[in-house]
Amino acid sequence: MTNQSLRIGMIGAGGIGGVHIETFAKVEGAEVAAVADTSLPMSQQRAGQYGIATIHADPWALLADENVDAVVIAVPNQFHAPYAIEALKQGKHVLLEKPMAIDSAAARSIVEEAEQSGKVLMMAHQMRWKGLSRAVKEIVDRGELGRIYHAKTGWLRKKGIPGWGSWFTRKELAGGGPLIDIGVHMLDLSLYLMGNPQPQSVYGSTYAEFGPNREGIGSWGTPDWNGYFNVEDFASALIKLENGATLSLEVSWAAHAAGLPEEPFLYLMGTKGGISIIGERGTYTTHRNNEVAESEIAPFAGEEDRILMARHFVECVRDGLQPAANASSGYTTNRILDAIYESSRTGHEVELI
Repeated sequence: MTNQSLRIGMIGAGGIGGVHIETFAKVEGAEVAAVADTSLPMSQQRAGQYGIATIHADPWALLADENVDAVVIAVPNQFHAPYAIEALKQGKHVLLEKPMAIDSAAARSIVEEAEQSGKVLMMAHQMRWKGLSRAVKEIVDRGELGRIYHAKTGWLRKKGIPGWGSWFTRKELAGGGPLIDIGVHMLDLSLYLMGNPQPQSVYGSTYAEFGPNREGIGSWGTPDWNGYFNVEDFASALIKLENGATLSLEVSWAAHAAGLPEEPFLYLMGTKGGISIIGERGTYTTHRNNEVAESEIAPFAGEEDRILMARHFVECVRDGLQPAANASSGYTTNRILDAIYESSRTGHEVELI
C-alpha cells in the first residue's frame, strides 16, 4: 500500500455504522470515501453529517467501486457473509462487525474466501482494545496467573431488548438474541485472554421469557410493533476447551437478575492468581503468606478502544500484517454459538471436532 490514505467504504449507515464513520474520521491514514445503506435517506444523512464524497444506491454498488480500498460491514447479521465474500472477491480489505456471520457455515465461507484472496479480514471486537483488557492481557502474558483453568463471563442486562420486532429479534436476520449479540463479545474476549484455546465441547440452554410478551424492552434500536420476537432473551453455557480448561457464559437482554451487575464481567481463575473484570473495574487476586491478597488493576491510558482498533486495521492493511482479531477467531466464536443453540435444542452436549 502507498502513503495514500486508505479509502474506506461504509456498508450500513445505522447506529453502529455511524460509530465507525466517526471513529475513522479520527484515524490518520484513513478516510471514509463512500457510504451505502438499503435506506438511501440514511446514507445521505451520514454523508452530509461527515462530509462523505460518494453515496451509493446500495451495498453491491459500493462493493464494485474501484475507488474503495476497504469496507466496514455494519449491517444485520444475515448479510455479513454475502457482503464480506463479495468485498474480498473485489479485492477489498474487510473490517467486519460481530458476529462473523449468522451461523458457522456462513462464517466458514468467509474464512475460505479470505484465505484465497489474501486480503485483510478483521473482526470488530473492540473490547480487546479497552484499556483494562490490554492491562489484563499484559498480566496474563507475564505469567502472573499461571495456568488459567477456568473462566466465568457474561453480560446480564435486566431490561435491554433492542429494537423489538426489528431485525434484532428475528432469527432469520440476526441468528439469535443476546447470545449472538453480546455473548459473542464475551466469548471472544475470554478466549483471547486465555490464549485462544480451541473449543472441545459445549453444553448450553437458551430461554425466551420476556421478549414474546413484549416485556424487557430497552432503549437501543427502533421497535417495529408489527414485527415479532423469535429469538432467546437469556442463554447460559459451559464450554470445555482443548487444553482442559472450562469457560462458563451467561448473557441476557432481559432477566430478573437480582443483585447482579448489568455490566459485562469476566473472571479468570489461574493456578497462581486470578483476575476479575466488571465493567471498567479490574482486580488481581493471589495468595501471599497464606492470606488472600487483592490489588486494583489500573487500565492502560491513551486513546479509546475503537480508535485503537481502527488504527490497527489500517496498519494491518498498510503493512500486510495479520490482525489480532482475525478470521479464525471469528469462525471459532460462531462455532461455539451454533453449538450452544444446538445443545439447547437437543438437550445434549455438543462435541466440536
